[in-house]
Amino acid sequence: MGETTLVIMAAGIGSRFGGGIKQLEPVGPSGEIIMDYSIYDAIEAGFNKVVFIIRKDLEKDFKEVIGNRMEKVIKVEYAFQEIDDLPAGINVSTKRTKPWGTGQAILSCKNLISGPFVVINADDYYGKEAFVKIHNYLQSVKNMDDKYNYCMAGFILGNTLSENGAVTRGVCSVDSDFYLRDVEETSGIEKIGDKAVVSLADGKTKEIDKNSYVSMNMWGFLPSIMNELETGFIEFLKNLGDVDEKKEYLLPTIIDNLIKENKAKVKLLESNDRWFGVTYKEDKDVVVSSFKQLIAQGKYPEKLF
Repeated sequence: MGETTLVIMAAGIGSRFGGGIKQLEPVGPSGEIIMDYSIYDAIEAGFNKVVFIIRKDLEKDFKEVIGNRMEKVIKVEYAFQEIDDLPAGINVSTKRTKPWGTGQAILSCKNLISGPFVVINADDYYGKEAFVKIHNYLQSVKNMDDKYNYCMAGFILGNTLSENGAVTRGVCSVDSDFYLRDVEETSGIEKIGDKAVVSLADGKTKEIDKNSYVSMNMWGFLPSIMNELETGFIEFLKNLGDVDEKKEYLLPTIIDNLIKENKAKVKLLESNDRWFGVTYKEDKDVVVSSFKQLIAQGKYPEKLF
């Protein structure tokens, strides 16, 4: 079997929580962090390499907390996402302080990817089902002529809400064969009672069906995506102007464009697992008790590795 890679986007860790790197805090009974569980599930599903996308300044801490341990169980490589890592010949004068978003993150590991790969966020727990479905799907399409055949894990909105505040989710619409039509980034989704509700600009609220599929930034790709990301990034930078210091080159938007241009087909693979992550500091307790529960159910051993 060829190389199949788990790509973990971790360049943004720490930035949303000030000094302490919340995403690297233990949540499992033997000191595991959320990433440990993702890597465990990915290995179990058949992925045999992990690429961590991090910032250069986090390298030492990151290796101490997780990287060095992981090298004992799976092949590990690092890609560095930096603001000034731009395509040849492109110069951008900007006051921005952080890199260019998830599209640039994936592009930073272009030279480390030789086969199918799955992309996830560092601080999200996705469950076992999605890794298995994505791995199997990527194995089935990797020899097809249709090189832009990708996939994503579709989570049920109700399984992804936080008790502690509003979240942003990519709400998906699909055709009858479960191919993605579009992903609509929707911010401010709150859990109110047993409903999912969005506050609108005019002060009113709108309910979203809790059974809608949402994207949690878990994508299955073939290496062909890299060329599209590269040409897209050049376009993005050329059209940036001086207007928006914070504008990001984001995967959902990129995928959306590829679908609309008929360049890519993206299969939505349904996962019924409950997602959880540390969006708010208060979420940590929920995450800790969720892992306790999963261990009690026999889904994970007390000590992962």
